Amino acid sequence: MELQFGDVAKPLAALLRPTSIDGYVGQEHILAPGKPLYEAIRSGNAHSMILWGPPGTGKTTLAEIVAHSIDAQVEKISAVTGGVKEIRAAIDNAKSNARDFGRQTILFVDEVHRFNKSQQDAFLPFIEDGTVIFIGATTENPSFELNNALLSRTRVYVLKKLDADGLKQLIHRALKKYSEDNSELVTIESDAEALLVEVACGDGRKLLNTLEIALQLRESGKSLDKQHIAHASGDKMAHFDKGGDYYYDLLSAFHKSVRGSSPDGALYWFCRLLVTGAEPTAIARRLLAIASEDIGNADPRALQLTLNAWDVYHRVGAAEGERAIAQAVLYCACAPKSNAVYTAFKQAMSLAKDTSDADVPMHLRNAPTELMKSLGAGEGYRYAHDEAGAFAAGENYFPEHLRATKFYSPSERGLEKQIKEKLAYLEGLNQQSDKKRYE
Repeated sequence: MELQFGDVAKPLAALLRPTSIDGYVGQEHILAPGKPLYEAIRSGNAHSMILWGPPGTGKTTLAEIVAHSIDAQVEKISAVTGGVKEIRAAIDNAKSNARDFGRQTILFVDEVHRFNKSQQDAFLPFIEDGTVIFIGATTENPSFELNNALLSRTRVYVLKKLDADGLKQLIHRALKKYSEDNSELVTIESDAEALLVEVACGDGRKLLNTLEIALQLRESGKSLDKQHIAHASGDKMAHFDKGGDYYYDLLSAFHKSVRGSSPDGALYWFCRLLVTGAEPTAIARRLLAIASEDIGNADPRALQLTLNAWDVYHRVGAAEGERAIAQAVLYCACAPKSNAVYTAFKQAMSLAKDTSDADVPMHLRNAPTELMKSLGAGEGYRYAHDEAGAFAAGENYFPEHLRATKFYSPSERGLEKQIKEKLAYLEGLNQQSDKKRYE
């Protein structure tokens, strides 16, 4: 049920949608005086753009304000339900507007990231020749979801979640409008306002929709209280966009907390991922990567314990399994850190690609046949187990011109401290052997 304002029944969010930049709430980082977008709107010089931001941050409203500033016709397409047919119809309408009325057309495409490459390409010539001023709205990272050709013809503006001050402005504006249209002064208690701001999570549309329901629950003559807001909002649902930027931001915070040896931070972000609906095994996979990338041989047990936690999850189910992963999270966060394995592997891969045509030295080649032996394969190879300490001092395991190559540089932390001491000892034996070889 919608609120009745005058003779027209409209959602509260629609009723409060401003038509000028002066009534727009939030996004001061791009809409403050002196900012390019603000000045463009003020001067009536619109340009094609991509508006990237979370739901309820005013992307559609901003597009309409841009259109109003230049007295342009607005053609709207939703990429959820539209396709090439709708694109062609919008372009035809734009051409008619220009020909018959001399008006510019704003082509507003909501959820533009849902269009595939060919559908996005369909806009290009009409943006190029000025048939339309293109405004695309997206909640996804344009760098990943939109064609480079489309990005090169538009300017990307990032919209942020509304802060508490912006949300409170919306509340007061909505209550003022409601009071005027219903000839009744409606107020909201401070704790109710705080709860409404909290449950909105920076989403202006969500805030107004919740407020609208709360007003319907309120008895005439009474203020909006915390109970009204609680009933109107229902259970708080954690924000989640599986596979989207928000998910990867949470995962990044989790990874960096483990790497930074913050068990409390790591556990918090692990739980944040769980309450937003992330798959626990996806977190376990990331933890396995951390065990190799950020802990490595400083504590090789981290890799095994993380695998064990993953196995427990599959064997006993989510409740106990998530706790097992939490145990691995805390262990990895507290473990000594080293990226020596990660760094060494990257360097080795790079060199392997650059020297992929280097011959395998004869003494390292396999000699399974007499012919191979007669050609010198395996000749001169020293079997390490036959040497003192099972180490063939001075032996070369690289193509000759790469003999002195070093990749692995163990840290001074955890087990790697002992590995470093062992490698230093073996290097000393190599140097003694080399010295004898050249004497």
